[in-house]
Amino acid sequence: MPTKEELKDRAFAEIDSRAEELIGLSKQILANPEPGFREFKTAALVGEQFAAMGVPFRSGLGMTGVRGEIIGGSEGPSMAIMGELDSLIVNEHPHADGDTGAAHACGHHCQIAMMLGVTRALMRDDVLPHLSGRILSMAVPAEEYIEIEYRDQLRRDGKIEFLGGKPEFIRLGEFDDVHLAMMMHTTSAPSEKQLCLVGTNNGTVAKKIQFVGKGAHAGGSPHLGINALNAATLAMSAIHFNRETFVDTDTVRVHPIITKGGEAVSAVPADVRMETFVRGKTLDAIMDANRKVDRALRAGAMAMGATVNIQTIPGYLPMLQNDRMQAIFRANAENLVGLENIGRTEHRTGSTDMGDVSALMPVLHPYVGGATGIGHGADYVIQDYQMAVITGAKAMASTVIDLMADGAKEANQVVANHRPDMTSREYLAFMRSLASEETHTDK
Repeated sequence: MPTKEELKDRAFAEIDSRAEELIGLSKQILANPEPGFREFKTAALVGEQFAAMGVPFRSGLGMTGVRGEIIGGSEGPSMAIMGELDSLIVNEHPHADGDTGAAHACGHHCQIAMMLGVTRALMRDDVLPHLSGRILSMAVPAEEYIEIEYRDQLRRDGKIEFLGGKPEFIRLGEFDDVHLAMMMHTTSAPSEKQLCLVGTNNGTVAKKIQFVGKGAHAGGSPHLGINALNAATLAMSAIHFNRETFVDTDTVRVHPIITKGGEAVSAVPADVRMETFVRGKTLDAIMDANRKVDRALRAGAMAMGATVNIQTIPGYLPMLQNDRMQAIFRANAENLVGLENIGRTEHRTGSTDMGDVSALMPVLHPYVGGATGIGHGADYVIQDYQMAVITGAKAMASTVIDLMADGAKEANQVVANHRPDMTSREYLAFMRSLASEETHTDK
């Protein structure tokens, strides 16, 4: 019976032998960026890779998701290893699609390559028989919560219910047979070093807002109109005035944008559209800030005699990570890059739908270096693919081996000692309770 260290050496050898191929796959995805629920080329690539490896898989999950499965040598729990298919839209990015503006300004192209590398390493015939349970390799759509209007139309058309990929996977039951889950993200933050442990993340709800006024000639008869843009501007100011009421430790973030400011400069704006997120460290903080944002929106409409339509859309839950899984990862990270190259961040104020998975089961979501620039910015690029793909894949593979070898003793203990926040059914009921559409008018 090989030791865990011997299994890791075999997995590392496989990843190293495939390094050029895995980095090439990452760069191929980089050159073909696709935003959420549109990742058909990337999903097809994943399917081709699974087929070439002989991994049974299903595709078209949540429109574009792919789920493969490999089975260990004995019974045990199921562990998901994930990568995200989607890109952002950053027109100025050096690798942006010239037609769509889509760009991998967050490193998801490396995640998919990592996931494929880990899958190939673990399915070796001198590794997989010594693991217990199942490894579920998932390529998940639409983590970046963008294009809200487009996704909401998909929802109205019955193609999806939730606007994020992992919530859709939960709705579809793709996590019902999963006991614990892991994925890794790239980072450019120097403080996070080469491999980084992260504690928690903000959760979020999304809002789609329409102010409806009355059109009139902006030069000849503005007094006959109701300026919806002024109503929106007042509402944004009211949101800003509420910022001093947000408790610092709640890490609340509200960042509205106007997506439509009117029809023509010569007409009083009668139809103005906004979108915003309301983020916070806890659900209580999010709900408190959400009430204040709604109040500000109503105030802007009331001041101008306009109407405001407020649609609140379920976003992502705050993310919590499993302490034991983090400890196992840290030991592997130290072996790979040395203690001095391991970072630690207690809380991130961005949001991820891995938070939704963390409400259901123990999860691990560390970070790997290799990037430069500002995340989601035009200058965010991977400079060190050896770190971002190969070291990342090794860190994931070694952690899975520690959990799933030796009769999956560690994984079983993690699952047995974990108390989920909610069941899948409770999660779906809660998320659906967040959705609302309201109209307020005071003329």
